[in-house]
Amino acid sequence: PREYVRREIMANGRHVYPKARPAMERFKEEVADDLGLLDKANRIGWDNMTTKEAGRVGGEMVRRLIKKAEEDLDS
Repeated sequence: PREYVRREIMANGRHVYPKARPAMERFKEEVADDLGLLDKANRIGWDNMTTKEAGRVGGEMVRRLIKKAEEDLDS
């Protein structure tokens, strides 16, 4: 029989492995810092960021994850 990993549902409905959540939070903060948005996020909170700002962070996270996956496939 297959073993299932318990998943956590985030506010946006996506599933995240519980052990991955802290790493993804650090990754989000790293990307926001690179984009010059971390200070604002810490000051006003992630929920109060504009859609454009949140989209920039999320979009860059996706780009970096795809790039890493492609590099891993090449090696």
